[in-house]
Amino acid sequence: MKALHAVAFILLVIGGLNWLLVGLVPGWDLSSFLGMVVAKIVYILVGLSAVYLVATHKSTCKCCDKSMMEAPKM
Repeated sequence: MKALHAVAFILLVIGGLNWLLVGLVPGWDLSSFLGMVVAKIVYILVGLSAVYLVATHKSTCKCCDKSMMEAPKM
């Protein structure tokens, strides 16, 4: 499960950087360097990675651990 999380995170970072470049550089897109079929597969994998990380975020994120979210006791 740890390897799947790492792969999903890497793909999500790749997708995020691609969107950053799309926003900053006119005409930039991953599909301009890859074939359309390969780019489509990458986009699908990035999307699935985002869905996976959203679904498993609470159980894997140390910052969102239930004990961290509780108010301090006085």
